[in-house]
Amino acid sequence: MNESDRDKYILTLFKQDKNEAFRLLIVNHREKLYHHIRRIVILHEDSDDALQNTFIKVWENLEKFRSDSTLSTWLYRIATNEALAILRKRKKVNSLDPLTIESFFYSSDEGDSWFDGDEAEKKLQNAILQLPEKQRLVFNMRYYNNIRYKDMSKILKTSVGALKASYHHAVKKIENFLLED
Repeated sequence: MNESDRDKYILTLFKQDKNEAFRLLIVNHREKLYHHIRRIVILHEDSDDALQNTFIKVWENLEKFRSDSTLSTWLYRIATNEALAILRKRKKVNSLDPLTIESFFYSSDEGDSWFDGDEAEKKLQNAILQLPEKQRLVFNMRYYNNIRYKDMSKILKTSVGALKASYHHAVKKIENFLLED
């Protein structure tokens, strides 16, 4: 059963057995939403908080889901908003430059376990961390999650053209960073 069919089944099941439908939703989407959030907020604790907030919002609002987009797109939108809210809160509370946090993360033990790939993957991740927030978000959604621009447009409430431009600029900056290194 593909993801679209599973999501349709979950929505149908939700009308009959909310608890079981929600359990299946979590099982089917938890891991990819976690990784999506993690690439935005960087730190594990923030990722867990944003993921928990995402599923709370989903539980509270699933009955209101109108199927204007796919369930997956709706989930990504909520997860993205929750992740960005945590970033805003972190910046406000700590008054830290995000690059300081990212630099700390990249050189910390948590960074070592997150970047468990080879040296090329570490260089790519470091290049991604250097991008402005919007470009990093678009790059991660496109490169790692293979989200279509049309769906990304719904998630981020941005035009497809602007998203394509952000992705293009992100790729160029990453290429330049890797060539300099």
